[in-house]
Amino acid sequence: MNLILRLLINAFAVFVLAHFLGGVTVDGYVGAISVAVVLSILNLLVKPVLIIFTLPVTLLTLGLFLLVINALIILLADKLIDGFAVSSFWTALLFSILLSILQSILHSLLKEEKKA
Repeated sequence: MNLILRLLINAFAVFVLAHFLGGVTVDGYVGAISVAVVLSILNLLVKPVLIIFTLPVTLLTLGLFLLVINALIILLADKLIDGFAVSSFWTALLFSILLSILQSILHSLLKEEKKA
């Protein structure tokens, strides 16, 4: 149940950011849910491999290259999902940063509700 709730929160974050960010489009709620699912799968399977391959660059940039990896994951999701489009690399970078921030805020609100 927690997994489904987290996916719905992530889909909500994708939908909100696509609405406010100019270069990102999502086709409705179902598209946002599919983006959340595909991003979760890509973060689970592809991101660790990319992190291992780019470890020297990541260490040299003190971890800032992880932002580039997140943007590449967003662009890969763009290629895999028909109802999701990102206009450029820089838009994907901004989208990934804002998505991480919004997800952190939403998940922290969820944890505070559980404690009460």
